[in-house]
Amino acid sequence: MRTLTLSLIAIAFGAVAAAQTPQDPHEAMHARGAHVMGFDQDATTHHFYLYADGGAIDVAANDPADTVNVQAIRSHLPHIAQMFGSGDFSSPMLVHATNVPGTAALARLADRVRFTYVETPRGGRVEANTSDPAALKALYAFLRFQISDHRTADSPNVRPR
Repeated sequence: MRTLTLSLIAIAFGAVAAAQTPQDPHEAMHARGAHVMGFDQDATTHHFYLYADGGAIDVAANDPADTVNVQAIRSHLPHIAQMFGSGDFSSPMLVHATNVPGTAALARLADRVRFTYVETPRGGRVEANTSDPAALKALYAFLRFQISDHRTADSPNVRPR
């Protein structure tokens, strides 16, 4: 009887945990992203751009009056620029729950890419610049993955800055 009771409790806890975990992979990524990034993924918009000399990650609050998310973005992105600049790409792995394309090479080539933070009216942007072909190839792989996984509909093609 005790084994049956413990089994039923385990099943109940499993059902509660499953109900609280988003089942859709995109929703699950949004939940992880909110935790890692510190801002509401549904109240903000990500964009990823590829340029001839690098690329950019742009995040903005959907509502310009949403000071909570604007400040959270402005807190997170300078930290990301610093982490990426030192070769630490652990955050994307945590958000996407996979080895994100390009990050291993970007980590190895960190001294060849300059990551800088720029504040924007509704959030911020991390700009990446490099003249190194291998780093550029890795950066493009990273950004194209982000476009796909975040479902931004941004162009995967290189565009003018």
